[in-house]
Amino acid sequence: MSVSTRNVIAWILQALLAFAFTASGIMKFLHLSNTVTSFEKMGLPAWFAYFIAAAEVLGGIGLLVPRFVRPAAIGLALIMVGAAFMHTTRIPGGLLPNGMPALLLLLLLVVLTRLRRTTPLAG
Repeated sequence: MSVSTRNVIAWILQALLAFAFTASGIMKFLHLSNTVTSFEKMGLPAWFAYFIAAAEVLGGIGLLVPRFVRPAAIGLALIMVGAAFMHTTRIPGGLLPNGMPALLLLLLLVVLTRLRRTTPLAG
């Protein structure tokens, strides 16, 4: 794959992921009482709902700033690992099918970090 093709794919992926995470974080803030209640039902402290909402918004914005793409993607990937874990252990319905969005976003973040490597991948 040429560098320019890889760059176009990465930018499209960045824009889609930025929208998804920013929208998710904003929705958590707009429905904060429900978000806090959901987090508490999972055994998480109320402050963690604020933290995750802010991290999603800031991470989504970071995906659009070239200097912060990889750190934002890695941070958001960690959040998605946590979301997948919570779906597996604490959320009724389990990881499949309810946790599929978290798994899909995790996969796309991994692809993005690979596309935005400072050195091109071999092969």
